[in-house]
Amino acid sequence: MPPVHTGAPVIPGASTPSSPAPQPLSPGRPGYRRMSLALFAAGLATFALLYSTQALLPAISAGLGVSAGQASWTVSAATGGLALFVLPLSALSERFGRTRMMTCSMVIAVGVGLLVPFAPNVEWLVALRAVQGAAIAGVPASAMAYLAEEVRPKALVAAIGLFVAGNSIGGMSGRLVTGWAAQLWGWRAGLLAVALMSLACAVAFLVLLPRARFFRPASLNPRAVGRTVAGHLRDPLLLRLYGIGALFMTVFGAVYTVIGYRLVDEPFSLGQGVIGSIFLIYLVGTVSSAAAGKLVARTGRRGALYLAVTTTALGLLLSLSDSLPVIVLGLVLITAGFFAGHAVASAEVSRTAKTGRAQASALYQSAYYLGSSAGGTLGALAYHGAGWAATIGIALLAVLGVVSITLYGSHAARVQRRVPASAMGAR
Repeated sequence: MPPVHTGAPVIPGASTPSSPAPQPLSPGRPGYRRMSLALFAAGLATFALLYSTQALLPAISAGLGVSAGQASWTVSAATGGLALFVLPLSALSERFGRTRMMTCSMVIAVGVGLLVPFAPNVEWLVALRAVQGAAIAGVPASAMAYLAEEVRPKALVAAIGLFVAGNSIGGMSGRLVTGWAAQLWGWRAGLLAVALMSLACAVAFLVLLPRARFFRPASLNPRAVGRTVAGHLRDPLLLRLYGIGALFMTVFGAVYTVIGYRLVDEPFSLGQGVIGSIFLIYLVGTVSSAAAGKLVARTGRRGALYLAVTTTALGLLLSLSDSLPVIVLGLVLITAGFFAGHAVASAEVSRTAKTGRAQASALYQSAYYLGSSAGGTLGALAYHGAGWAATIGIALLAVLGVVSITLYGSHAARVQRRVPASAMGAR
């Protein structure tokens, strides 16, 4: 019997009833490695650009004739711009797509990065860095939402850990490149070198990233976005996670904004290239963030946070030493604890939010980078006024805040478990 033609056109690539439904990405499945490499490159470029001036602050102070507090604004303006724009850009990603938002953000950020080395004074430098931070804002929240939609839930913490690992390598390589380039040719050459490196990463991202298969565009309705944001801000767990992210980043921002000034001063008197090499310690963060998934599986979320905060606090205390090897060990512990805590908290945000994941991640990123701005500025002012011990005092207060929030979360969980099932059902 000849085949019956229905008259419906056959569209190449269209799904048919026999076509298998798309499966979420997970280790071993096609596309997972490309996705991991693409977002690793995005994370690398993001952190390299965002903190490109941090290792150069002493050189910028000397070159432009400004104080440590004024120079620190070249970092704080970028992180502040990111914090302010991450929420509106995440809303645009709900309408226009995660991949499109990440692509546009990286193109603009790299373009501004190529202009930054030619800033004539600190005012222009701070302004360009603020624009660059605002452009970068489209990457982190969109990346987290992309992963939450495209990756199998059991592999989510590991996938986000790899993205955070890209952040840590970006932070390390950006500071390393800028440090040695600045020592050889000046701080402007250092900024140009990191911009060119980020351009290469952006190209790799565009080539490797698989298309989104589970994204469904939402209407761009400010009231709806406002309701989604308000709902997230009423969620006690999300609020605690936002606070943890902000306080962890306050510690990290304070320490790494000021450490260059401490090491260039007596009794260390290190060169700019050697100070940049100190940021090789970021490799520790690569390992600890990538291992966050296994840590959560063994100890639970709160157990992993307790371990991360204890490690960070011990590192802060060791950094008070006047021995360079002990200071380096302290930085290793601070970095390991910070990146583990950040990976756990950010993954939990993506897993907790059932709707409006981009906004949930954006709120976390906003709190996180506001913490970075606050830590960098307060840490620099404290160092200028009372030395390294004052900077560490601010960081330890932030650590105490993380401990308090985590203890409160543990207490709230115990209270909730004691509530009778009937009362829970009534809610």
